[in-house]
Amino acid sequence: MVTKLELIVESQALLGECPCWHQEQQLLYWVDGDKKQLHVYQAETKIDRTIQLKQSIGCVVPRKSGGVVLALEKGFAALDLETKKLTPLVNPESHPPSNRFNDGKCDPTGRFLAGTMAIKNQTQGVGALYSLDTNLTVRQLWSNLTVSNGIGWSPDYSTMYLIDSPTKKVFAFDYDLITGDISNRRVAVTIPDTDGYPDGMTTDTEGMIWVGLWAGYKVTRWNPNTGELLQTIPVPAPNVTSCTFGGANMNELYITTARTDMDRAQLDYYPKAGSVFRLVTDVIGMKNFEFGG
Repeated sequence: MVTKLELIVESQALLGECPCWHQEQQLLYWVDGDKKQLHVYQAETKIDRTIQLKQSIGCVVPRKSGGVVLALEKGFAALDLETKKLTPLVNPESHPPSNRFNDGKCDPTGRFLAGTMAIKNQTQGVGALYSLDTNLTVRQLWSNLTVSNGIGWSPDYSTMYLIDSPTKKVFAFDYDLITGDISNRRVAVTIPDTDGYPDGMTTDTEGMIWVGLWAGYKVTRWNPNTGELLQTIPVPAPNVTSCTFGGANMNELYITTARTDMDRAQLDYYPKAGSVFRLVTDVIGMKNFEFGG
């Protein structure tokens, strides 16, 4: 059983992205990449705080020692949420300068995995997936990506999922939780041509994956073992960018959307595009982890 989609943050985000639920603090981080803004939504007070930065933001994760870590246009950086001080950590892609970081997530050991893409024109094969370890060293895990996007894991963390949006595929890899290595890439899900492009994603404790669809007007739930479509959640916005589970019982699906690439007719017809939505589901989602460094 799924209840009605609820608007929780009415926003005109150009590129609302990367929702990340902090279970211990019961808050939702999300970003507007194009406006260079980090948002912090307190579920109890329903207050959405905005922190303005000077670089485009790909994604955000909480940091175990306090604050958050961001994957930005120019690499990884730590942000103090009180002073708003930004501290660069490492930039593995000073070349090419035309790239930026996009989506990412932490694994249970506290590593921060995030991928890159071309800032303009989605140049084929220039992106890569990186892993920022807790000792602040970084290494490349995969290359030849075009738009490195949503990341998630199976319930036992032996499988990692990664989206390369233009391919319309969700890839699966064997994941070694001890070393952080990935191997044995294969296709888990192929999005139909009529359903837009896979963007961000999350996973649930039943091992299923939830994918936001850019130009698809929905979130879809899939069985990555069979490639079967299990559920469709319509969203009142053309560009559905990502989703994550949260709430006290980890059964609430938070969904981000974007306004970029919409014409005036679409903006008039979908005035809530760019907002954040929530849906109470009958499944339990996988936890988002903190960066351990």
